[in-house]
Amino acid sequence: MNSIEVHFESEAARKWQVIDPLSESLLDEGESRDADVCVMLPEGDGAYRVQIDDRGRITLVDAQVVEGRIVAEPPRKTSAGAMSRARFFRAIPKAFLYPVRSVVRNHKLMASMVRRDILARYRGSFGGSLWTILNPLLLMATYFFLFGIVLKQKFEGGSYVLYFLAGILPWLAFSEAVGRSPTIMLEYRSFVKKLVFPLETLPVNLVISGAVTEAIGLVIFTLGLLYARHSVPVSVLWLPLLIVPQLLFTVGLCWFLAALGVFLRDLGQVIGFILTAWFFLTPICYPESQLHGWTLKLLSFNPIFVLVSGYREVLLKNHAPDAGPLIALWIGAIVLAILGHAWFHRLRRSFADVI
Repeated sequence: MNSIEVHFESEAARKWQVIDPLSESLLDEGESRDADVCVMLPEGDGAYRVQIDDRGRITLVDAQVVEGRIVAEPPRKTSAGAMSRARFFRAIPKAFLYPVRSVVRNHKLMASMVRRDILARYRGSFGGSLWTILNPLLLMATYFFLFGIVLKQKFEGGSYVLYFLAGILPWLAFSEAVGRSPTIMLEYRSFVKKLVFPLETLPVNLVISGAVTEAIGLVIFTLGLLYARHSVPVSVLWLPLLIVPQLLFTVGLCWFLAALGVFLRDLGQVIGFILTAWFFLTPICYPESQLHGWTLKLLSFNPIFVLVSGYREVLLKNHAPDAGPLIALWIGAIVLAILGHAWFHRLRRSFADVI
C-alpha cells in the first residue's frame, strides 16, 4: 500500500498535502486528527512530497515510488516562512526562463497567427495587404500635416518631417499592441477553454504585429533619410539596444492588460484615453527643447520619452543613446516583462470561469 505515516506527540487537527516536487502542483490534500498521520500516495511510480501543517510548523517527507515500493526520506521540519523564501528564490530563474521558453516552443504557431492577423485585417478590402504599408504611411502623413504644416512646429537644426518620423517610430509599435491587449482574450475566447493552447503567446503576437508596423515605418523613414541627407548614419547600429527593451516593456504591459481586461471589460476604453494622453505628453510632435524645469524632469521618467529621444539620437544626430536613461530602460523593461508574465500566469486559471 502506497502510504506515508508520520508520528506526532499529540492528537490535533493537521492538514496534509501531496505535491509534485517538480511542478509544485497539488495532487491531493486532506486533514487528520490522529497522532499518527497516514497519507496515501497516488497510484503510479514517481516522486512525491508530503507536506503536513501542524499549526504553522511544517513537516516534509520526500518519497519515491518505484514499482509499487516506497523509498521515503526521513521527515524534516521547516516553517511556512522558510518555505515561502525558498519558493521565492526557486522562482527567480523560472521567471527569466519561462517567458523565453514559451516563445521559443511556440514560435511557429505565433508566426502563423501573426501572419493571419495582419492579413485578416484587410481581407476583402480593395487594397488588401497593401494597407499594411499604407496605414503607417497615411498615419505619418496625417500627423505631419497637422503639426508640421497647420501648426507649423519647428525643429532647430533639421527637417521637421524627419524629426517627427524618428519620434513616432517606437510609438507606432507600442500603441498598436497596448491598445489591443485589454480585449485580446475576449477576441480569442474560443482558445481560452482549450487547456493545451499557450494563451500567454497571444499578447506576444500583438507585440510582433506592432513591430511589423514599425519595421514598415522604419523603411519609409530610411527612404526619406536617403532622399534628404543621401546617407544613413553609422549610429543606426545602436538601434537594437533600443528596440529590445522597447519590445520587453511592451510585452510586459500587454501581459498585465490582457489578464486584467478579462475581468474589467471597460479597460479597453480607458486604455484608449490613456494612450491619447500619453502620446501628447511625449515630445513626438513637438521639440524636446520646449520642455523645461520640472516638466522635463517629470517626463524623463516616461519610458517612451527615453525611446523617442534615443531613436532621434541614433537616426538623426549620429550619436549613441544616453547611457543612463538606456540602462534604466533596460532594467525597467526586464522587470516589467517578468512581473507581467507572472501576473498573467497567476490569473489565467480564472479566465475560463469569467469569459
